[in-house]
Amino acid sequence: MIAAGSRLRQLGWIVTLAICAALFVALTFKVNSVRSEVRLVERRIIALQREKVLLETEFETRASQKQLAEWNAVDFGYQAPGADQYIAGERQLAELGEPRALTAPSPIRVARAEDDQREMQLPAMVSPLTGKPVTQQAEDPSLAERLASGGDFLAEAAQ
Repeated sequence: MIAAGSRLRQLGWIVTLAICAALFVALTFKVNSVRSEVRLVERRIIALQREKVLLETEFETRASQKQLAEWNAVDFGYQAPGADQYIAGERQLAELGEPRALTAPSPIRVARAEDDQREMQLPAMVSPLTGKPVTQQAEDPSLAERLASGGDFLAEAAQ
């Protein structure tokens, strides 16, 4: 009997633990579903707040347009341009201009010389120290040419 009572008690604890585990799993699913619904509602709230901001901006824009239209009509007298106010081309635009006044500055003019394709003659180079013309020795090769030919002059200068 003692063994049967002990066995019954063990079976009762197992059933109790199984019921608690089942309730825990059911509660977890319920919490997760409520949490998911809360997230969806929060997203909807954010979307509605953004839409509200857009609508407020639209309302303020239209209200300011109405105010501008009233100001234009009453204070400034501005009107939208009509079809007869557009110009057809450069000639019609030029006709709108006025002749230059007598006190107006003269227009800027650009000097331009004929290009005759002749070779330009440069003045002779003069030494600033002596005042005599400087002659270039054509038969003396340049430093680059002398280095390209082997640089023998360097060995001669070193001796």
